[in-house]
Amino acid sequence: MGGLRDLSLITTPPANRLAVKTFVVPYNPVVVSDAINRELARGGQVFYLHNKVQTIHDVYEGIKQLVPHARIDVGHGQMKKRELERVMSDFYHRKSNVLVCTTIIESGIDIPNANTIIIDRADKFGLAQLHQLRGRVGRSTRQAYAYLLTPDDDVIFTVDAKQRLDAIVKSDDLGSGFSLSMHDLEIRGAGEILGQQQHGQLESIGFTLYMQMLNYTVDTIKSGGMPNFEDPLPMTHEVNLETTALFPDDYIPNTHTRLVLYKRLASLTTQFELDQFKAEMIDRFGTLPDSAEVLFLTTHLKLLAQRKGVKRVIAGERGGTIEFFPDADVNPQSITSMVLAHPRRLKVLQGHKLSMTELPEDVTERGYFVEQCLNNIGLMT
Repeated sequence: MGGLRDLSLITTPPANRLAVKTFVVPYNPVVVSDAINRELARGGQVFYLHNKVQTIHDVYEGIKQLVPHARIDVGHGQMKKRELERVMSDFYHRKSNVLVCTTIIESGIDIPNANTIIIDRADKFGLAQLHQLRGRVGRSTRQAYAYLLTPDDDVIFTVDAKQRLDAIVKSDDLGSGFSLSMHDLEIRGAGEILGQQQHGQLESIGFTLYMQMLNYTVDTIKSGGMPNFEDPLPMTHEVNLETTALFPDDYIPNTHTRLVLYKRLASLTTQFELDQFKAEMIDRFGTLPDSAEVLFLTTHLKLLAQRKGVKRVIAGERGGTIEFFPDADVNPQSITSMVLAHPRRLKVLQGHKLSMTELPEDVTERGYFVEQCLNNIGLMT
């Protein structure tokens, strides 16, 4: 996806801005009453969001009974324009201090004195919508609160609804919009980037194949052609040393920078480019941590595998396999020579595979052994 546009993240909040404290609680009149009274006691205002116009006035009457001293008003999109303008103006000028409303407040509303929002049936909202609604409060230097009300405990949530609520609570830090969008991608699945559908099931084909198909489609369209998925996709190569291989947060704290570097690393096609990139990393960020060293080792082995017709390498402490593409132009004599040189470690398996056992525990030594094996693979041409 980074091939379409680079990501630009804003992770620095305005000065003195506090993160909105978010709570997911089953609906309880006592909780609602306490939340409203606590905000009114400090001179603030409250949004109570109920997204059904048919029953919004019943909710209005219920809140009047819970908090009789509050100045309550109702606002929704089916009201006449002038009446809605009056409601919003009164709330802005603090003539009312509790606004029972629908998602009409989702955008274009900036009321610094409103620092509590209560969202009824929060399980019915999407993750992005909850994040947007939560952003209606906390627009000043005061601590703001968001209460996400759910049905009674005996009501069964969908798995997606529970994941959405968990994600919105965990992602309450300022500047966490990108993190939240990644949670949303995991929950809903990726939509059609080159189509119209807004949802999908990425896990049904796997991230690697999805990105491969996406890159193939983008490249084909850029060159003026039309993608044909009846033809086989270009070969992919996988190397897994069964240990952590990444740029850790404490080495590169900025999320956007890490994403850009991962993108660059994935686009390298020669060992020279990889060596140059590694030198640049050390120059910019200092000595590579262990997990980053493993990432570069893995990429080096992947480039080597591409030249040798190797589809997949798995090398863990307990052993692993080297799997060839069925049409790989490998010299059988080179495989035989390797097995004879390491009879305890290497064994030919059916299905174009070579098994490895008694591999070193140290990942660097393990990678070195895999490198030796790949270098010793001879090609017919």
